Amino acid sequence: MPLFKNIVVYRIGPDWTPPAFERLEAELQRLAFQPCEPTQERSAGWVPPRGKDNGAMVESVAGQWILKLAVERKSVPGGAVRAELEARCKAIEAEQGRKPGRKEKSEIKDEIVLTFLPRAFSKRSSHVIWLDLEKRSLVIAASSMKSAEPVVKQLVDMMADLQHVLPLAPLSTSLAPATAMAEWLTTKQPPEGFSIDRDLELKKAGEEKSVVRYARHSLELDEIGQHIEEGKLPTQLALTWNDKVSFVLTEQLAIRKIDIRGVEDAPKGEDGFDADAAIATAEISGLLPQLLTSLGGELHNV
Repeated sequence: MPLFKNIVVYRIGPDWTPPAFERLEAELQRLAFQPCEPTQERSAGWVPPRGKDNGAMVESVAGQWILKLAVERKSVPGGAVRAELEARCKAIEAEQGRKPGRKEKSEIKDEIVLTFLPRAFSKRSSHVIWLDLEKRSLVIAASSMKSAEPVVKQLVDMMADLQHVLPLAPLSTSLAPATAMAEWLTTKQPPEGFSIDRDLELKKAGEEKSVVRYARHSLELDEIGQHIEEGKLPTQLALTWNDKVSFVLTEQLAIRKIDIRGVEDAPKGEDGFDADAAIATAEISGLLPQLLTSLGGELHNV
């Protein structure tokens, strides 16, 4: 499993100083992941990024700090809750001759959820976090800003507890990614160092929200320019950088489906973690500045 398949990148403020490595390790150990209790809907905590039991909670590979957050959620089926709520409300009406009010129904619903939680299935996910101290960037293994936000909050809260408040801002560029992608496709000229691949999604804003998708298809088509003229903008475009890193750029500047060529053939150590981390961080560190340049340059918001 690649270390980074999807990423969202944040910029760290210029005045931030990281905690001592040993102090960070101790805090992550204190906040280690614990599975959900029987009536707990969500649990989040830190786990060893190398994947070994009782391993270190923060790894330093070629100067890059790597952490990993695990999240477990329990989901109670909404249909089961609604059916039980309706049954209990009918019972109250039959026994007491009244219908429960909004507040009472909400309390009954919460009670039902707590009753069902011990039997609910749990789902666990994890997010790798990469702190590049030199380039002052934070990289979250997530497919969108929305899925990255809870991970960022967990990290920010932890740093605040260590009295190292972490100022962050999402990457922002002079050109909106959708605008830039539309120009590349219309002119059939990708930015220097990049090539356009074979996957594309275009969407038109408004009530219709029409969508056109191309998958494993040549994008050297005049009809794509026509779609853009009609008001559809690219929301996802597959690109390759430097013949090394293939990925999909989104309208929100998330980078998805990362594929680093040659990573599987690289010499591995005992568990392959150090080699994978070194290659992934080096290649992505090379990609990001050129991608930002192709989008008109970075706007600094922290």
